[in-house]
Amino acid sequence: MPNVTYAGTQVSVNDEGFFTDPGQWREDMTPEIAREADIDPLTEQHLRVVKHVRHEYEEKGSGPTVRALGKSSGVSVKELYELFPKGPAKLAARIAGIPKPRGCI
Repeated sequence: MPNVTYAGTQVSVNDEGFFTDPGQWREDMTPEIAREADIDPLTEQHLRVVKHVRHEYEEKGSGPTVRALGKSSGVSVKELYELFPKGPAKLAARIAGIPKPRGCI
């Protein structure tokens, strides 16, 4: 497993860049992870989705699918794809430091 450094802290990630231990994630890492995922600038709307994804993971033990995210986050599926063009559930999960959601390729 590779190690990367975000906000001055070394963390373990898998080959796709997802944290192997979600407990290592801190909110101040978010801008660096987002830039690495080609999301720059990171807007308040992005942060809203990322925080929601993180909350869902903490509550349910897994990140939401795109469809569930569109229903529960207050952000439409269309807007989710505008914010996270390469896959909203997958990118938001990666930025939130949680495992890749089920069903994501």
